Amino acid sequence: MTQDELKQKVAHAALPYVKDVGIIGVGTGSTIKHFINYLADIKGEIEGAVSSSEGTTEHLKKVGIPVLDLNAVGPLQVYVDGADEINPLKQLIKGGGAALTREKIIAAASEKFICIADGSKRVDVLGAFPLPVEVIPMARSYVARELVKLGGQPVWREGCVTDNHNHILDVHGFSIAEPIALERTINNITGVVCVGLFAARPADIVLVSDGEQIITF
Repeated sequence: MTQDELKQKVAHAALPYVKDVGIIGVGTGSTIKHFINYLADIKGEIEGAVSSSEGTTEHLKKVGIPVLDLNAVGPLQVYVDGADEINPLKQLIKGGGAALTREKIIAAASEKFICIADGSKRVDVLGAFPLPVEVIPMARSYVARELVKLGGQPVWREGCVTDNHNHILDVHGFSIAEPIALERTINNITGVVCVGLFAARPADIVLVSDGEQIITF
């Protein structure tokens, strides 16, 4: 199976987790695009969705699913999103699509976080995928210097402006043995809006497509 077919397969496998859920949190990324297409088939059963990005909002509206404000709906039952890396503890690196801050907000506001991905995203130790950090634009250089002190090699993702009008630093060179500790440390750097480590609030359930199988852990 191609990687795209694996993404389709795992996206479809997430549908039972949103059965009888009126309002769904929906993430961002290529796997989630397939998930939204499958949601369109059951949109009559869905009251609406809370979206993690402008791109996802546009896609949801295009298939006829109402998009709701998180402030108006309160806690969510289920949030479905992808990941750039997943370790055995269900801790994640996210932010390749530059939506990490809104993704982290929705994950925090949800009772259950379902992560869906193809098998290539599974790793033993996080960090091979560059760690995204969203920063206030005027703090970009300062934050980069602080990240170097932590042993990282930050690279400004030029031309990328987040939906929150901020910049992204992609940090190379980390082998993240203690994800929760690093998440806290980076979040405490002045000028950081959000780091793409989902460790303090990991996924609750991970679905991974591995060939013809869906692995759940």
